[in-house]
Amino acid sequence: MTLSPRKAIVGLLFAVLAPGVIAAAAAPATGAPPALSGDDSREVARIVDYLQGLGSATSRFVQTDAGGAQSQGTFYLQRPGRARFEYDPPSGLVIASDGRDVTVVDRRLKTKHVYPLSATPLALFLARNIRLDRGVIVRQVIHDGGTVTVVAEDARGKAKGQISLTFSESPLALTGWGVKDARGGVVKVRLAGLTRAAPHDLSFFELPNPRTTPYPDTSR
Repeated sequence: MTLSPRKAIVGLLFAVLAPGVIAAAAAPATGAPPALSGDDSREVARIVDYLQGLGSATSRFVQTDAGGAQSQGTFYLQRPGRARFEYDPPSGLVIASDGRDVTVVDRRLKTKHVYPLSATPLALFLARNIRLDRGVIVRQVIHDGGTVTVVAEDARGKAKGQISLTFSESPLALTGWGVKDARGGVVKVRLAGLTRAAPHDLSFFELPNPRTTPYPDTSR
């Protein structure tokens, strides 16, 4: 399956949610958000502490797009600022954030597209200091069957769409994310066992142009 760069960049951004949570994430943001309860505020603080403590980690992932098509691969996280998604064959996609831009490379088609990290909801997750009380609107905190989901958006409107981060409650661990983009499409990503890992060289998150730099053949 070949994903378009637009679908790929949305897919990079998020979640495995119960149907009710997807509906909440897909609902248009209107008016001021409801004030969080004391319990929800404490839950958000616990999640921020967990995310802030995530340095280098890796996981397999399964991505489901708005049409139900699935692809999978390996996710590498290196906070702050860096992440990389390697899609399994037959896809030739690699997506990486180097802390400034998000680059989408298709090794089979030999294309490269670059997007500002700050214009994506991923910026909220990769920030050096994660602040869900400043510049971010937390729309909901949802508890459901041993999971907790935080639905948030950029208060400035610079990053379009809503991000929904989902965690197991005990122990607290990131299990997936989801995004509703500006066009109304919802993409889900499910992580399979996010574990801490040794950091990569920073060049691992910098993708060269496939027209000038050979990439390994992932079609075999």
